[in-house]
Amino acid sequence: MSRSALVALAAVAAPLLLAHPVSAQTPPPAAAAQPAAGDPVVARVNGKPILRSDVLMAHRQLPAQVQQMPIDMIFPLIVDQVVSSRLLSEAGRSQNLQNDPEVKTQLARLEDRLIERTYLTRIVEKAVSEDKLRARYADFVKKQPAGEEVKASHILLEKEEDAKRIVADLEKGGDFARIAREKSIDPSGRENGGDLGFFQKEQMVPEFSAAAFAMKKGETSKAPVKSQFGWHVIRVTDRRQMAAPTFEAAREELSDELTREAVDAHVKALREGAKVELFNADGSALAPAAPQGLTPAR
Repeated sequence: MSRSALVALAAVAAPLLLAHPVSAQTPPPAAAAQPAAGDPVVARVNGKPILRSDVLMAHRQLPAQVQQMPIDMIFPLIVDQVVSSRLLSEAGRSQNLQNDPEVKTQLARLEDRLIERTYLTRIVEKAVSEDKLRARYADFVKKQPAGEEVKASHILLEKEEDAKRIVADLEKGGDFARIAREKSIDPSGRENGGDLGFFQKEQMVPEFSAAAFAMKKGETSKAPVKSQFGWHVIRVTDRRQMAAPTFEAAREELSDELTREAVDAHVKALREGAKVELFNADGSALAPAAPQGLTPAR
């Protein structure tokens, strides 16, 4: 095993020992006799089973670097740490820490977070159904303005007079790609004959885009175009309409949009139906807000 892998494995212990949640959910010893199908017992601690699902849950708590490692490689180490976690939990229970006020407070807060997450998950599941995603996509495509892309080549020069000479050479039949390779100060232009490929208007500096998108297919600029980079001689080689993104390409963005809308609307409704009182950080009453449009008295 590589040194980097060993370093990553060393990171397994701390998160599990500090945050492993399975101890409170462990079934009694009797349940060990009939584990769920596909969820075998992988260890026992004082007769109480540790299931494969417990280990997989612990695996999900590990740092991303460790989670990317093959599960078979680190499975025994995770089991070992779950065993340690179980022993620590049992030791705490032997001291009746489950009834400690601090533990109860933290459990209550954890319960609130889990309830909140489950509640929101169910709201989102209803709001982001396949049918609603498809409907939102259809609406998105209708509202999406038809865009255009231009394919162009350019020759970039430092001085206007040099660019004008190249315009004259091209009007006499000069080879655009050859001149770009020989004269352009744009490194990529020298490599590919000045070809920039297809681009949208907002992808180029305004002066360049304005000139390129005003030209017809096959047209070469009649005068050099000035930008912050120098003087451009431009040739438009093709134009095309942009296709709308596919449903799959837009799915994640649309899902996020529907999720935000559903959660925001639900929280807004809850706040409107609730009595919410706000105080300063020290618990004192907030000062009354000044009427809008008036300057507070000094």
